[in-house]
Amino acid sequence: MKKNFTKNSIILLTIMLLSAAVSVNAQENKPETESKNLVKWNFAALALKNYSFQYERAIGKKISVAVGVRFAPKSGVPFPGQVEKLIDDEDTWNSIKDFKTGNTAITPEIRFYMGKGVFRGFYVAPFVRYSKYTAEVPYTFDVEVGGTTRTETMPLSGDVTALTGGLLFGAQWKLSKLVYLDWWILGPNYGTSSGNISGKKTLNSEEQQALRESLEDLSDLPLVKTKYEVDGEGAKVDFDGPWAGLRAGLSVGFRF
Repeated sequence: MKKNFTKNSIILLTIMLLSAAVSVNAQENKPETESKNLVKWNFAALALKNYSFQYERAIGKKISVAVGVRFAPKSGVPFPGQVEKLIDDEDTWNSIKDFKTGNTAITPEIRFYMGKGVFRGFYVAPFVRYSKYTAEVPYTFDVEVGGTTRTETMPLSGDVTALTGGLLFGAQWKLSKLVYLDWWILGPNYGTSSGNISGKKTLNSEEQQALRESLEDLSDLPLVKTKYEVDGEGAKVDFDGPWAGLRAGLSVGFRF
């Protein structure tokens, strides 16, 4: 997906959500006497080395709009043991185990509360998410020449962007006059992704062929499709195809 198409898509989808929210809000006649704003910190996201925050505003008796921002500094693969089992290929895992990634994401949504009023009780929330992941990996591969084998490393770096849409199911409780607890129970989302990583290094013919054979194993990675190019000056790996994710979390909020 082209970058300009991705940006235009997130803007269009956000406008559609906000337009729908304003349309519903126009039908609400009862005034809101309490403050209409919540700011929240998703402290559960720290388990994945993410910093996640959300702003929510009431626009009707049982309706609100929200926008979330998430970012993570570049770090190693979270839960490496589980990821290794998911890949289930020792050579592929050894090539990417030193992988480092960071990410940013923005997530607008509109919430429909099922209880007596906004900010409290069970809710459903359609949302869209634009994410960008930066990647850095010292990719290792084996070169066999004359019956001997040596290990070479190709430094690869780049980014992948994803645009997804989904539906979040959650519940929110009022703990005190100003403090709330928000549980994102489950938010499956699906969409598209694209991007690439590349690296520069002088390679002879044997090294080029060995790197091609090693990169072929990347086809085992879940959820993404890959294609690669290798020449005497380095390599480039393109990622393209579907992208799926799950939103979940536990946030503490302050009403103002």
